[in-house]
Amino acid sequence: MKRYDMIVVGAGPAGLCAAIEAAKCGMHVVVYDENAKPGGQLFKQIHKFFGSKEHKAKIRGFKIGEELLEEADALGVEVVLNAVVIGLFPEKEITVKIEEHVEHVKGDTILIATGASENMVTFPGWTLPGVIGAGAAQTMMNLHGILPGKRVLMLGSGNVGLVVSFQLMQAGCEVVALADAAPRVGGYGVHAAKVARCGVPFYLSHTILCAEGDDHVTGVTIGEVDKNWQVIKGTEKYFEVDTICLAVGLSPMSKLCDMAGCDMEDNPAKAGFVPIVNEYGETSIPGIYAAGDVSGIEEASSAMIEGRIAGIAAAVRMGFLTKEAGDAEFKKQKTALEGLRQGMFAPGMRGKAITQTEEGVAISKNLLEHGFVAEEEIERFPGVTHRKGIHPVIECTQNIPCNPCQDACPKHCIKIGSKITALPAVDPEVSCSGCGMCVASCSGQAIFLVDEDCGDGTAQITMPYEFLPLPQEGEKGIALSRSGEKVCEAQVVGVRSAKAFDHTRLLTIKVAKEYAMKARFFRREDAR
Repeated sequence: MKRYDMIVVGAGPAGLCAAIEAAKCGMHVVVYDENAKPGGQLFKQIHKFFGSKEHKAKIRGFKIGEELLEEADALGVEVVLNAVVIGLFPEKEITVKIEEHVEHVKGDTILIATGASENMVTFPGWTLPGVIGAGAAQTMMNLHGILPGKRVLMLGSGNVGLVVSFQLMQAGCEVVALADAAPRVGGYGVHAAKVARCGVPFYLSHTILCAEGDDHVTGVTIGEVDKNWQVIKGTEKYFEVDTICLAVGLSPMSKLCDMAGCDMEDNPAKAGFVPIVNEYGETSIPGIYAAGDVSGIEEASSAMIEGRIAGIAAAVRMGFLTKEAGDAEFKKQKTALEGLRQGMFAPGMRGKAITQTEEGVAISKNLLEHGFVAEEEIERFPGVTHRKGIHPVIECTQNIPCNPCQDACPKHCIKIGSKITALPAVDPEVSCSGCGMCVASCSGQAIFLVDEDCGDGTAQITMPYEFLPLPQEGEKGIALSRSGEKVCEAQVVGVRSAKAFDHTRLLTIKVAKEYAMKARFFRREDAR
């Protein structure tokens, strides 16, 4: 029987990070994953991460995956793919099916990092080809280069629904609408805003009534629901689509924990049936750990830190790391984790009604109900400034854990401070050089450089742009507002790209100066 110092089940962000920390201490580690490629959800994530430097902020998910795999390989971590763990027992023994044979393996410690599975909802026609999960859509687009469809309706306004909606448009799909039975947008406002300004309408308090079609989806009907989740007659809306994408939550894949005999609980705050773990990720069975979505649904950044904590704990347990050194590492990782668990979207804030930001600014109700900050609301946020010449306008309106803009500005024009969830503000005493690093570094694409009066009756707005084909200098089109509505004619006067921008182009458009604080997206004249 093979024996390892640590067996990791799942080669996603939590599993890889745990394996890396354990291997750093000299442990012999094997990672089993049922997929043909390691990395879990990271390689589907082409957007830039939130957080700060220690959370790998402003780095795209797939790049983080590449970095973790390289680090694991350099440390001698054995990664076995197409390996399905079919049994896990209290004695820390597992049975794993690798290709066509079954092996029996023992570990001195075991980490379960099996992640989560997508939830589904049922409605008439939900089994038709063309009804898919958001994760499946990401797999098709970002791993295999296949369009899920041409016209898509997204159900779900959490971060997954918002992020995948944007990625669908990046891939060339038309997102005709985003619906959610909840009365408010569930994900980050910056994610919603970048979808809304592309022209996607939000239908909150709406659910799918039925999918149309005989052998595949040809359309979908949604309807408004009341506070009791009952459909209001006469509110039906029909959309011609070929794809219905469902982003209705995730459930922890905790069966192995249960099989091993770990104490379990049904915890709605953690999205389902999860193992009970201590602060080190250790379950009720000494030496068996759980990290990532299997122990409670959070962001990938949190999963990575939880994995690191579990890997360090296993090393201490097995004597590969002293308790003193382990405590120092625990403190470092827990500080990083606490940084992510702050703000409006912290685990402890779920279900609570928030009326103002940490700074005492009234929240944008329009953002929550329609996906974009209304014109009469935007001026109250500290990052929205006015001054002569080029200056940043930061339309970040919620307390989320993120501060790359502060680090990116070479002149220290942008201030967030030590509290990572604070709203960014612009220092009035520091002039902006117009370098655009803040625009490119913003994970939420919420920063614009604006020259409100160029002296000839026009204004210029520099915005992040991640679509193809890339507009060319001199090209004419239309400027869209925060709501995605046409506000005026626009002309491209600059397109900038640099290695430091990491594939985010900076598009500068010229508009009549009265639209300087309204124009937030560019659409070419021949686009829909």
